[in-house]
Amino acid sequence: MQIINGGKRFITMGEILLRLTPPNYNKIRMTSSFEATYGGSEANIAMALASLGVDSSFFSVVPNNSLGKSAVRSLRSNDVHCTPVILSTPEETPTHRLGSYFLETGFGIRASKVIYDRKHSALSEYDFSNYDVKSLLKNYDWLHLSGITPALSPSCAELVLNMMAAAKELGLTVSFDGNFRSALWTWEEARDFCTKCLPYVDVLFGIEPYHLWKDENDHSKGDWKDGVPFHPNYEQQEEVFEHFIEKWPNIKCIARHVRYAHSGSENSLKAFMWYDGHTFESRQFTFTILDRVGGGDAFASGLIYAMMDGEKPMDILNFAVASSVIKHTIHGDANITDDAQVIRNLMNMNYDIKR
Repeated sequence: MQIINGGKRFITMGEILLRLTPPNYNKIRMTSSFEATYGGSEANIAMALASLGVDSSFFSVVPNNSLGKSAVRSLRSNDVHCTPVILSTPEETPTHRLGSYFLETGFGIRASKVIYDRKHSALSEYDFSNYDVKSLLKNYDWLHLSGITPALSPSCAELVLNMMAAAKELGLTVSFDGNFRSALWTWEEARDFCTKCLPYVDVLFGIEPYHLWKDENDHSKGDWKDGVPFHPNYEQQEEVFEHFIEKWPNIKCIARHVRYAHSGSENSLKAFMWYDGHTFESRQFTFTILDRVGGGDAFASGLIYAMMDGEKPMDILNFAVASSVIKHTIHGDANITDDAQVIRNLMNMNYDIKR
């Protein structure tokens, strides 16, 4: 496996989930079988980066039983280092369970549907109050976190902030994806917490859920993002980016992808990125969907990879979008693409067979 960028080391923390999917686009209420795989936002990013040659590690808590060990095996089989993973005992995590979710894959005009079954998972029940995050992070160069994990429990929320603070003290690059999940917490809860993370962030994915008040002393004046359409034009997106940078000058890069859903089976994607004082807009790709889950994670992993590899800004952004597009053609949560040239070919809109 080729290690890129001088062997810099990446680590992420989050929950790995058992994913159960009816085969052949079947509906959950009609199926008699499920395909079992593993995923979860942070785990997806670790697997995608590892498949491209980045030295990637994953930190989590899973129950010390067959399900937990199977989840770890799936990560290891995709070249992710799992030494930091805690295999918990029933005393440490009383419910002693691995979170799971059911995915009903959409087709044509029928949209996909997700049902979560992750309450009282091992990660959410574990007590991190005495966990030494500095020792965990001291040999890494890049830490990635998301807004999903802090929604699981107060201890997870505290861990996220502690990891960010330790990472900045140790000089790591910190990336963060707000990744709002309405099944886990409210919009205001997510905005309140994720805004606390921004002073620690170097690379930010997405512009929500965060408070970007026009006046910190008078919230009735609104948020700078109010009224910005879901599909913004270049000027609208640039203005929002600039307000983020003005308020949090520690942020070195902001990137977000924009999705156009033509049907449950056909979408288009493009993206915007603020980097090095400028706003960039990617190419737009239209494609047929095999598996939509993990598209945002593939965008994030693509951008992290291209940044670590020292690419030019437009190449960073187009590589990230192409990574997401490729993921939509792959079964499972993660973008397991072991040749970056495949992504570069798509990024350059080269679809010819490679021999």
